[in-house]
Amino acid sequence: MDAISFREANIDDDATIARHFFQLWLDNGVAEASIQANWLETTVQFIDHARQTLAYTAFLAEINGNIVASAGCQLFAGLYPHVLTQQQRKYGYIWGVYVEPEYRQQGIAKSLTKMAIAHLQSLNCTSAILHASPAGQPIYSSLGFKPSNEMRLDIACNS
Repeated sequence: MDAISFREANIDDDATIARHFFQLWLDNGVAEASIQANWLETTVQFIDHARQTLAYTAFLAEINGNIVASAGCQLFAGLYPHVLTQQQRKYGYIWGVYVEPEYRQQGIAKSLTKMAIAHLQSLNCTSAILHASPAGQPIYSSLGFKPSNEMRLDIACNS
């Protein structure tokens, strides 16, 4: 087994992170036809904006100089007005945790998630949140993440 190295991503890695994010959707059953054709440009622009305004940082795993996994984190922008103090509610959000299939089950996602948590702690976040895939739930549970009270109703009309 070759050694895995971890590092903070830089702007030159944004396209790789975007490709991982695209593959994450495919791996979770989203049809490629349901993903916008300009997904790469959209994701790279999102990362750039988040880096400038929401303290976005990503972390990478490499084997023999090849990036095999990534995870991003940022301050959570929120879904409603911020009326609570930051001491009460300053959320960080972890997203895009992806490990290439041949490197899964080796603790890489767990290590990247720990790095993201440490970054959010350095920003004085009060909580870290994420949306887990079924495959990711055991990893996040082992790190102390708890199920939340989010509820979902699919209302799309399938004609």
